[in-house]
Amino acid sequence: MATFLYKLGRFAFRRRGFVALMWVALLTLAGVGAATAPAPGTTSFSIPGVEAQKAFDLLEQRFPGASADGGTGRIVFKAPEGQKMTDAANRATVDRTVKSLSGGSEVVSVADPFTTHAVSKDATVAYTSVRYDAPGMELTDATRHALEKAADDARAAGLTVDVGGDALQAGAEPGAAGEVIGLAIAAVVLVVTLGSLVAAGLPLLTAIIGVGIGVSAITALAKALDLGDTTSTLALMIGLAVGIDYALFIVSRYRSELAEGRDREEAVGRATGTAGSAVVFAGLTVVIALAGLSVVNVPMLTKMGLAAAGTVVVAVLIALTMIPALLGFAGRRIRPTGEKRRPRGARGGKAGASTAAEPSASRPARPGPARPGPGVRWASFVIRRPAAVLLLGVLGLGAIAVPATQLELGLPDDGSQPASTTQRRAYDLLSEGFGPGFNGPLMIVVDARQSDDPQAAAASVTDGIKDLKDVVTVTPAAFNKAGDTATITVIPDSKPSSAQTEDLVHAIRGQGAGIRSETGAQVLVTGTTAMNIDFSQKLNDALVPYLGLVVGLAFLLLIVVFRSILVPLKAALGFLLSVLAALGAVVAVFQWGWLGGLIGVEETGPIMSMMPIFMVGVVFGLAMDYEVFLVTRMREAYVHGESPAQAVVTGFRHSAKVVAAAAVIMMAVFGGFISSSESMIKMIGFGLAIAVFFDAFIVRMAIVPAVLALLGRKAWWLPRWLDRALPNVDVEGEGLKAHGDGDGAKDADPDDDRELVRA
Repeated sequence: MATFLYKLGRFAFRRRGFVALMWVALLTLAGVGAATAPAPGTTSFSIPGVEAQKAFDLLEQRFPGASADGGTGRIVFKAPEGQKMTDAANRATVDRTVKSLSGGSEVVSVADPFTTHAVSKDATVAYTSVRYDAPGMELTDATRHALEKAADDARAAGLTVDVGGDALQAGAEPGAAGEVIGLAIAAVVLVVTLGSLVAAGLPLLTAIIGVGIGVSAITALAKALDLGDTTSTLALMIGLAVGIDYALFIVSRYRSELAEGRDREEAVGRATGTAGSAVVFAGLTVVIALAGLSVVNVPMLTKMGLAAAGTVVVAVLIALTMIPALLGFAGRRIRPTGEKRRPRGARGGKAGASTAAEPSASRPARPGPARPGPGVRWASFVIRRPAAVLLLGVLGLGAIAVPATQLELGLPDDGSQPASTTQRRAYDLLSEGFGPGFNGPLMIVVDARQSDDPQAAAASVTDGIKDLKDVVTVTPAAFNKAGDTATITVIPDSKPSSAQTEDLVHAIRGQGAGIRSETGAQVLVTGTTAMNIDFSQKLNDALVPYLGLVVGLAFLLLIVVFRSILVPLKAALGFLLSVLAALGAVVAVFQWGWLGGLIGVEETGPIMSMMPIFMVGVVFGLAMDYEVFLVTRMREAYVHGESPAQAVVTGFRHSAKVVAAAAVIMMAVFGGFISSSESMIKMIGFGLAIAVFFDAFIVRMAIVPAVLALLGRKAWWLPRWLDRALPNVDVEGEGLKAHGDGDGAKDADPDDDRELVRA
């Protein structure tokens, strides 16, 4: 591996014009494809195998044209103080609103509140429901504008009017200002770490190119592959973070190789062979974690994971080829580690020129013993007191993880929106006028095709539900034209995201078994609330198999990388600790409200159902990045003859600063999403940023060296039979000893290019 990447790096350095042109051409091709691609159509959201989805599919068959999964909008009216909605003037305003919405291009039906009994008992609140033939996330801007205009016109007539439902939900977008700030922080960190604007610009440039190719390809294929907006958002988030980090590690290793006195082409080759090997395996762990989302068997998650994994692959390839090419163009503008800028007037070579053997004056002077850096001092402290550091780190993260034991899962609804939004105000008005359960009605589907008396079967279902606890209203059964399928609407007494509503769904389904045995009719519960409950349960059921698959595959991969049993085991356990701590922090902030005001959390509630499995996938991949980059340098020092304790210090000397910078950059990128007004994006941004902090600075920087110090040589133990069976990927670059240290004859050898092609 190291030898192949060494040759690849030197090839890209020599043929830098061709390599750069190739990537620019790919970016252009992807951009043209995105610009000329047909507009994406309606993105289907389905959860195969769950009862709510089966009911939706049945409704599509038995009630054609009803658009069971279509979007809904609710315009909620409240009369002025001292008036009622039934007053003539207010009623006329509502009638005009209903007429203005009828006949829209995507409108299926508009309900008149005075004929559908959608007026509160005290007649102060009323609402009209609008049904659409497309899901709420996919409605056109014109449709949303018509809904908002109708509300504005009614508001101008003197009523309090707000709009709820999923019709106003557009694709989730991160806060643009937050992303700009995140990139600005990343740029500052890169300048401080790499010592120059040119060196700092390379990771940013390549990351932007990689993300541009990935997101443009997703946009170009959106219609053909039925990809939603969230797919691009995840690819942008992950691709930008790993793209910067992977390039940073190679550029940093390149500067270290220059500091050893090697010429630039040799330094590029060795940086690509060593740090590039770590990039490959770190990228593989991220790809495994993201692609593994397909085991959940939710098409939306599968597509998101595979698209983001593809963006990571592009980031790895760019780091291995375009970074060496750009380093060739940069020439002496990127200085060795520790070298200060030469005084003005000092002679410098031609920018971008490759020299076989640079003059000794261009090489950094080798100073006397320097004061150890922060990474070395910290590593020395840890190996002197490993037990105390390990205990403190584990107990600290364990304490932060405690709130995760109270984790409540659900999907965000209008009740979780900020109080300033019209969706939240409409939600509150409906709760005030009709009760909290009115915001989450349940739809009961009675499939009576196998029943001798469908009417009696539906009546039996209705009577049974009325006797259940936490039920406010049960509407009469409405049959289809064939008379073999009926729908019943149930209004719970509690809000959609409450445990009581979930219990009611399970109770209705429990009754369904008895109804089927008595009448032959099948009872299914669906609706947005039931779908959310089923979705959460499906994700919970998939979490353990997913965790086993991802951790198991990555464990095997890390055994190959580190040629050790205990080091990969320690890496996996440390990851679990950091994820649990991050989930605990998410629960404390978003569910309990602790310090929520600092990041703009206006409403607490259940944690998004996707959060645990999403964090496991993304954070595991990123955590293994830091493990690979930090520990491979320790492994490299140990293989080259250093003692286990000294290898830990050496690893920190070369990698701690870069790993810390990479973590800060990733936190800045994820933190930019916290500024989003969407609670889901805000939660994801916070969860990923805090998880990176815990994993990079507590697990990898404290717990990992402490464990390695306690284990000593046992940390690198591997059974002989397994050692013989495993392929030798040579991440530490042992095979590069066969190549010279940069002598001119070696650099001038043209056979390297032919060897690369044959490899």
